[in-house]
Amino acid sequence: MEVLRPRWLTRNVATLSGVSFLQDAASELLYPVLPIFLTAVLGAPAAVVGAVEGAAEGAASVTKVVAGRLADRSSKRRLIGLGYGLAAVGKLVIALASAWPAVLAGRCVDRLGKGIRGAPRDALLTHGAEPASRGRIFGFHRMADSAGAVVGPAVGLGLLALVGGQIQPLLWVAVVPAVLSVLLVAAVREERGDPAAVVHPSLPPWARRPTPSPPPRAAPRLPRALPQSLPGRPPPALPRRLRWLIGVLAVFSLVNFPDALLLLRAHELGLPTEGVVAAYILFNVAYAALSYPAGALSDRVPRHLVFAAGLVFFAAGYLGLGLIEDPAWVFPILLAYGGFAACTDGVGKAWVSSLAPEGLQGRAQGLFQGLTGGGILVAGLWAGFAWGDAGQVPLLVSGTAALVLAAVLVGAGRHLAAQPHRRAA
Repeated sequence: MEVLRPRWLTRNVATLSGVSFLQDAASELLYPVLPIFLTAVLGAPAAVVGAVEGAAEGAASVTKVVAGRLADRSSKRRLIGLGYGLAAVGKLVIALASAWPAVLAGRCVDRLGKGIRGAPRDALLTHGAEPASRGRIFGFHRMADSAGAVVGPAVGLGLLALVGGQIQPLLWVAVVPAVLSVLLVAAVREERGDPAAVVHPSLPPWARRPTPSPPPRAAPRLPRALPQSLPGRPPPALPRRLRWLIGVLAVFSLVNFPDALLLLRAHELGLPTEGVVAAYILFNVAYAALSYPAGALSDRVPRHLVFAAGLVFFAAGYLGLGLIEDPAWVFPILLAYGGFAACTDGVGKAWVSSLAPEGLQGRAQGLFQGLTGGGILVAGLWAGFAWGDAGQVPLLVSGTAALVLAAVLVGAGRHLAAQPHRRAA
């Protein structure tokens, strides 16, 4: 009996969601224990934790911009495979590390892979999809991705009990799902049809037609590049509204420092390693459970309102961690903080996708992810150096800034909307 599935759930959406599930299971098995590994095992100060994660995001941000441009004019599947392959190599380097500079190198290689794969993967996710379903697509993908972020730490928690709290064995186990994710990329399919014309997504369906092919022998055949790569013609600018949106989200990223510092705060409040991992699992449970509903909601109501709700969750997480003294409060606070990731990650990508012309999806996603990744680099550096004994000042500053931006989006975010929302069929 054939199983019916929604039209938006294409083979590539399902396959790339599986790839992300495996890779995130590997990454998030490591992530909650890395701050403790760096500080308690390798003897690095808190500033190094912020610097390592900030530098890793910075490395990713540079490659995201370049990969976004390449994704519009070359094989997306190859870039995706290269990105996931580098991520697996980075995890192997971390498993071999005996000093914090090796962890820095491994994280940078890992994040370089993330930078290479992100934009082409997100562009391929939306290929052939109706604009009214993009929130669902990105929400489903983030749900699968964050489900891996639940499974990975849960496996790590069980392994910690088996190996007596040693962290090093977990680093080796994480290599396995990372390699499996690279192998699964082989199932991704990329069509090689004629490139579509660069049109604004708000045009009606009858206006979205591919550029006619040149008559035979009339002129030398053009490469598979989009119209913006024609010799002597400058690349078309991204729509002004999209540039404003990317700028606003990039400014927010300056106060969105890496979650590793939040986990370090939980550890400093008195949670043991197992408790930190358990709290991080709760965060990812909320992230996984809310990602698809938040994405689907953003297909029906203005996305700036969903994103603003995510910023309120962000403020609850940061302000809460900055003010509490009892470590038991870490668990409900990180559970609420999961709402931030669910309401902003996939929704932000869908928001950018809805404003980007069809032929510039890779470039738009690359610029968006690159600039926000660069902002996280800056945030990781300033928060790490300002951390002090407990990190309260950076947490309170960032939480307050998120509340201000949430209010701004509620009041003026409609000016960054793509078009009136319509229900997907």
